[in-house]
Amino acid sequence: MQLHARDHEPAGTPAPAPAPRADARDPELAISTRGLVKSYPGPGGTTTHAVRGLDLDVHRGETFAFLGPNGAGKSTTIALLCALARPTSGRALVAGADVLTEPERVRRRVGLLFQHSALDPDLTAEQNLRVHARLYGLGRADVRRRTAEVLELADLADRRRSPVRTLSGGMRRRLEIARQLLHSPGVLFLDEPTTGLDPHARARIWEHLRALRDRDGSTLFVTTHYLEEAEHCDRLAIIDRGRLVAGGTPGEVKAAIGDDRVVLRTSDDGAARRIAGLLVPPERTVHVDADGVWLRVPDGSTWIPRLCAALEVHGIAVHAASATPPTLDDVFFHHTGRSITGPAETGGGR
Repeated sequence: MQLHARDHEPAGTPAPAPAPRADARDPELAISTRGLVKSYPGPGGTTTHAVRGLDLDVHRGETFAFLGPNGAGKSTTIALLCALARPTSGRALVAGADVLTEPERVRRRVGLLFQHSALDPDLTAEQNLRVHARLYGLGRADVRRRTAEVLELADLADRRRSPVRTLSGGMRRRLEIARQLLHSPGVLFLDEPTTGLDPHARARIWEHLRALRDRDGSTLFVTTHYLEEAEHCDRLAIIDRGRLVAGGTPGEVKAAIGDDRVVLRTSDDGAARRIAGLLVPPERTVHVDADGVWLRVPDGSTWIPRLCAALEVHGIAVHAASATPPTLDDVFFHHTGRSITGPAETGGGR
């Protein structure tokens, strides 16, 4: 994956699209974008940039997570990649077709699971699938065959005649995924596939998605703001305010930070912060927030005994101490100064 955040450019100005690479139609790539921009007219003659100079490569057969908070540009990017919206500038190739010059080919080669349900609750599971298959132009024999196949794949064959309104949330989501598989798409886009589901149903959906990839070699492009879900993907990209800020495997993007997060809960966090600040190197900042006193240091577990001993000498009791390696939320905070799960707090903490 190639990421170019273009941080050297003025804020709010989309980057010009670079010349397409000679290997832009690389058969190993399911998705390739260069300089992709989507802008909208704003109030008073201003321009709102939803996607800013997106450079992205996604390989065939991988599960790719597109991670970011609500409003970061994830859904807009999916609309561009599925040829449901036209880019303002730049280029994108999806499943071997150009979204600008071959939008119909793109739409026939991809599947899209919307964030919100598009099933008809009054039709049965089987009827919903058959309607969708006919809309994609499948013949009658293929409709019957593929409907039976995807119902079996979704573990819903025994509920094929059940009205959708009688299915659980997890079953409906599996049915929606099955519906997008009817025409055997090369790339399956899933926009927040587990939003609103309980943890058990979310786990079942991910088991189902992994089975799809292993069975058919499908390319899965998943947008999510659940950090733990992105951990299970092959690679990921983090987007904020329309720009890519980090990318790679989950391990790679966390390794870029390197330091552990040490957190202490004490009887006097203000005094503990001052004392800890005297012990750590000057370039290390000690913070206080709702979690307690925290700082980032390499090999955090070796710092805990030293900090606790120093605090004890000054009569400060340590109620709890922990050292954790970087998380994806830490990565997002490192690049943006904000938490992906909520706004940054004042005072340097989260």
